[in-house]
Amino acid sequence: MSPKVSQEHLDARRQQIVDAARDQFATRGFARTSMADIVAGSGLSNGAIYRYFTSKDDIVVAVCAQGSQALPETLTAASVATFLEHVRTQARDTDHGRLVVQIYAEAAVSPALAAVVQGQLADLRARVAELVPPQRKEAAGAIAEAFVSLCAGYSQQVVLRGDVDPAPYVTALMAVIEG
Repeated sequence: MSPKVSQEHLDARRQQIVDAARDQFATRGFARTSMADIVAGSGLSNGAIYRYFTSKDDIVVAVCAQGSQALPETLTAASVATFLEHVRTQARDTDHGRLVVQIYAEAAVSPALAAVVQGQLADLRARVAELVPPQRKEAAGAIAEAFVSLCAGYSQQVVLRGDVDPAPYVTALMAVIEG
């Protein structure tokens, strides 16, 4: 009889693989990261990796599915500035921005990944629309669309240009929000 492994242990191992893959993908890109790189980065065996994922594509989807945004609680100039500073820090200091750029590019050719990204963006737009001030509710969908697009663009600019002041983006977002 084999020893029973807890669900907590299984979840921790799966997360260990996803974390290692995220690091490899952010550093090397999806195309240049091999399963051997993920195995080495995770410290687990090939068999352990394949117990949780059937392919590198499955791991890419899992990495993407764990993405999230810490939205501001309100859409004021101060809270939007704080949010964009968070985006800036994530893009600049944790390679998150590099990973997101690669996820978007890969989603253009992977229907499974595209479905995850589209779902995340729809959720993000819905969450932003809920934050729109009452006097602008008739434009909530358009405001949410612009907010998500500008924030994604800002993150990509930080990745590509190095470091970008969020102030002009805050000004643009507030112009959209306040009408």
